[in-house]
Amino acid sequence: MESKIHELEATAVKIKKNLLNLCSKQVIHIGGDLSVADMMTVLWTYKMHYNTQDVHDENRDRFVLSKGHASAVMSFCQAEIGCFSAEEIIDEYATDQGRFSMHSCNLVNPYVEVSTGSLGHGFPIACGMAMGLRLKSNTHSRVYVVMGDGEQAEGSIWEAAMNAVKYKLGNLIAIVDNNGFSADGALDELTSLGDISAKYQAFGWNVLNIDGHSISEIKSALDNLPSPESDIPTVIVCHTTKGKGVRFMENQARWHAGKISHEELQECVSNL
Repeated sequence: MESKIHELEATAVKIKKNLLNLCSKQVIHIGGDLSVADMMTVLWTYKMHYNTQDVHDENRDRFVLSKGHASAVMSFCQAEIGCFSAEEIIDEYATDQGRFSMHSCNLVNPYVEVSTGSLGHGFPIACGMAMGLRLKSNTHSRVYVVMGDGEQAEGSIWEAAMNAVKYKLGNLIAIVDNNGFSADGALDELTSLGDISAKYQAFGWNVLNIDGHSISEIKSALDNLPSPESDIPTVIVCHTTKGKGVRFMENQARWHAGKISHEELQECVSNL
């Protein structure tokens, strides 16, 4: 187990270096990419059942990036499992014929389950997917959906949360990147969300709170999820830091999106 944790930690660092390399060439949503990178690494390279040779495999787990602006970290996680190479992402990013951009699009990238970007949309779609699996009598696949904490201010999030409980979607795993910031600043200074965990608990969800930068806590949470056949959906609230790992980016709304210089790249990598 200890060796697996060390392996996942090394993979997470590799993915963060790729993110920073891309950020030295293009504007990306680096702050939120770094805050969710540890969770995404464990989810994609360890936990999810995903057939890279058949994106329509009915036995696969489904993944929806409701926090659509974290497209770069998702792409680099997919590169780690063989969907394409990290070099392809960097070369094609934000080009006219490229498969990769600031928001993921399944019209050009078949490994993207759902095109997202408008906050609050991915979570309801994920609920519909989970319900669809129930109707197909699929008792082993899960639907994972990653959301931002600022996204929780959308009304569609809570409509979906209510329906997930009503339809007993225990095959749905929601993950909230709780870094305390949105593009416009600290959430407590904007639309304060209060206790996100208490809200989901009040709606009837199974709630887990973890350190979103602890690979061992992330792995343990994913290893001990209820069965996909259970009746209660689960939300994992990941307590994270925006821009985690790069000192001048941490807890800075200014780094919701941006580009670094080649000189800054060396500083960022040494911080990691």
